[in-house]
Amino acid sequence: MKIALIGAGGKMGVRLSLNLEGSSYDVAHVEVSEGGRERLKAAVGADCVPQAEALKDADAVILAVPDTMIGKVSAGLVDDLAPGTIVVILDAAAPAAGHLPERSDITYFVTHPCHPPIFNDETDPAAKRDFFGGVAARQAIVSALMQGPEEHFALGEGIARTIFQPILRSHRVTVEQMAMLEPGLSETVCATLLVAMKDAMDEVVRRGVDKVAARDFLLGHMNILGAVIMEEVDGVFSDACNKAIENGYPRILRDDWLGLFEPDEIADSIRRIT
Repeated sequence: MKIALIGAGGKMGVRLSLNLEGSSYDVAHVEVSEGGRERLKAAVGADCVPQAEALKDADAVILAVPDTMIGKVSAGLVDDLAPGTIVVILDAAAPAAGHLPERSDITYFVTHPCHPPIFNDETDPAAKRDFFGGVAARQAIVSALMQGPEEHFALGEGIARTIFQPILRSHRVTVEQMAMLEPGLSETVCATLLVAMKDAMDEVVRRGVDKVAARDFLLGHMNILGAVIMEEVDGVFSDACNKAIENGYPRILRDDWLGLFEPDEIADSIRRIT
């Protein structure tokens, strides 16, 4: 199966190229920048080819380009694709925003890594330090068949399992559900609250607590509190902790904050980042 990898010399493109190296796929690498081509050569030893050559007889095309470029890049190659070609997009934002060109005889397959989980059984030092995934630590992935024949889901998932390996679990979702997961759950909520926790840590440091002590205290409590909340362990909070949550929740969060997941709010969020 021939894959054309567009943006092969970018940060994500190189990650994918490393995992595709030695796989059963025949990969044609495309990179427009000289720096990217040099980066790919140094990291993988692969040479790039012109886009027209890469797309010729390609069974699948992976768009390893920023969300803001998906519309432009896909529009620049969609007319050169054979019917039945699988176009793999690595994030739901651009597809959900309607930036993919209309063409009914090709497949759009959307996939995204979950990244290695906080709670895991990794023992290898390299895996323990692989926070992003795709190198040594196992991670789950989510995938959606946006359009195309049902049998193309398995083909797309096979590509996703290769480029994001090693794989812990593979989940099938819709594009709309993937958009709720990101940017909704992972960025709008999780990243925002993590920034707030860092701000809170900086505040107690400003008020006199040693920075290392504050960081150790916060990260340790994130570990045990997270394990209880996410049901990783069979435990309960103390009465004092429950009371603190009861008092803190309305102080920190608006009453209507779950409205972030309403379709119009997700759509607005996607429009802002694409």
